[in-house]
Amino acid sequence: MEKTRKGVFFLVLVGFYLVFRESHSFEHIRSERSLQTTTGRFADLRKPLSKNAQKKQVKQQRYEAKKAEKKAQEKEHKRKEGERKHKEWEETLANATEEERLKLIESRKSLRKERMEKRSEEKEKKMERLTRAKEIGQNVVVDVDFAHLMSELEISSLVQQIMYCYAVNGRSATPCHLWLTGVKGEMSRQLDKLPGFEKWFIEKESRCYIEAMADRKESLVYLTADSETVLDELDPESIYIIGGLVDRNRFKGITMNKAQEQGIKTAKLPIGEYMKMSSSQVLTVNQVVEILVKFLETRDWKTSFFTVIPQRKRTGGDLVDSSKSEPLSEEHQDKEGDEDEKHDLLERKKLCVEVPLENGS
Repeated sequence: MEKTRKGVFFLVLVGFYLVFRESHSFEHIRSERSLQTTTGRFADLRKPLSKNAQKKQVKQQRYEAKKAEKKAQEKEHKRKEGERKHKEWEETLANATEEERLKLIESRKSLRKERMEKRSEEKEKKMERLTRAKEIGQNVVVDVDFAHLMSELEISSLVQQIMYCYAVNGRSATPCHLWLTGVKGEMSRQLDKLPGFEKWFIEKESRCYIEAMADRKESLVYLTADSETVLDELDPESIYIIGGLVDRNRFKGITMNKAQEQGIKTAKLPIGEYMKMSSSQVLTVNQVVEILVKFLETRDWKTSFFTVIPQRKRTGGDLVDSSKSEPLSEEHQDKEGDEDEKHDLLERKKLCVEVPLENGS
């Protein structure tokens, strides 16, 4: 009887062991398959650069080198110009009488004080506009969660575009409230290098917008030219998202696919209803932001498009029939992309000199 009990107990233990082993084996296989799927998707995203993309990268590297050299030359020129003006000022004081010298010094102090007061006043007004935009303005998100798909040069290009976005928005009479989401890794490091970035009046999130704005998911609208929905008006309750990705030619449809997977709405700008583009309807991040800001000022798409989109990207100035307009994929990178970046960099020298804010959000 005792032997029978021991035999039954042994069989039960063997049974439990076999069940456990099968279960563990199944979980291991499922885990391996999941890992292979994820790795495969990532490998697809990080596929090698095409020949055209490699040429563009080399061209961009040369351009960055020339830009650095030119920047150094401008810095040296500025230093020499400062020395020249200082020398002239010293000579003027040396040749003046005591009374004239006192007047010159007092006049210079007065001008400097006036400039500082004007700058302070402009900064206060800007802060008031941006604060109001945060409270009741249009929310616009730049999704920079694609940094892992870009090279350092491409990230640098996007960072410059973001700087331009902030400058344009800050000068607007009716600014939007800007968000940066997915700020991490190399993107975060390059943004931190921007002078005064820590004081920008802007929302900076390391999380993706879908997490940072989980309670407002119904309000999220991803702007992509692949969408079938045309944006007729800006809804104050909506949060418009712009994909921060340079050289989309390698990742066709990535923003549209992302929005569909997340289950959020999409829309596209009504460019085709107002003008014919010379190639694709792809715009840089700063151009899209500037169009939205201009529309908030004018409530007029035509004015916004013709003010922001360069003439070289348009085939003509006449309105076109939207029924005859053929929408082009957002992810199709046109040949004028490099020229746009050069144009934007030149414009930034004129427009992006920002006075750091005293307080940031």
